[in-house]
Amino acid sequence: MSILGAIEAGGTKFVCGIGKEDGTVLERISFPTTTPEETMAQVVSFFQNKGVEAIGVGSFGPIDPVKGSPTYGRITTTPKPYWSNFDIVGHLGSHFQVPIEFDTDVNGAALGEYTWGAAKGYDSCLYITVGTGVGAGAVVGGELIHGLSHPEMGHILVRRHPEDKFEGFCPYHSDCLEGVAAGPSLSKRWGVPGADLTPDHPAWEMEAYYLAQALMNYILILSPQKIVMGGGVMKQLQLFPLIHTKLQELLNGYVPAIKENIADYIVPPQLGDNAGLCGALALAKKALAAV
Repeated sequence: MSILGAIEAGGTKFVCGIGKEDGTVLERISFPTTTPEETMAQVVSFFQNKGVEAIGVGSFGPIDPVKGSPTYGRITTTPKPYWSNFDIVGHLGSHFQVPIEFDTDVNGAALGEYTWGAAKGYDSCLYITVGTGVGAGAVVGGELIHGLSHPEMGHILVRRHPEDKFEGFCPYHSDCLEGVAAGPSLSKRWGVPGADLTPDHPAWEMEAYYLAQALMNYILILSPQKIVMGGGVMKQLQLFPLIHTKLQELLNGYVPAIKENIADYIVPPQLGDNAGLCGALALAKKALAAV
């Protein structure tokens, strides 16, 4: 079985791993995301002499994942200092002469859950992360969705909660979904980190109000067969029943297929904290298959 390299390139930390085509992680390491020079030096050092036959990269964004584009393989207009326009694929390619597959971290996680996790056996799925930011990736017919670039589902517009006076924190759109529902919005709105709020705090009803709207939009546009919700905020498991209830209220019976089994339809990641790294392994597997 081939040995694959995986990189979960996060804005806060990088996680690198070695694994097999069946999703088994053999070795992993993590380190803070600093400058591209420092961070990528650690990446290269980790993979040297490991004999990897392909590398998958799931990266924070925005990125350019469109092969043939002049900026393919680059992180593009990120607010992350030093990383704007950095060519990750080109840098890796100068050190390792193996196939490389490059995509967003959430697209990678979607592919990982589709291949080995909660969406295994389905034809389509949506993976959503709610943490420092909000992002989503989608698999349809076994393929990740791309177009002009990659989906940016965290920046859709949502109706304001009638009791929410918080202006939003997204530097581009203020009160888009990410601006009102990502982790930083909880601490900025309520004055303490989300992890410090009690399970019955009104913050969670408001959070579910926004996330249920987003899910309604995604369901009506993409009609995924499975929805997986991960990220730090979604570790507050009391959110799931709140989201289920509010989504059913919004849909009002319009999508009968999920009326009875919504708790099995919208679920946490089966791969847990390995969703991102296994997603990168799934990207490496895809790169190897394309050779």
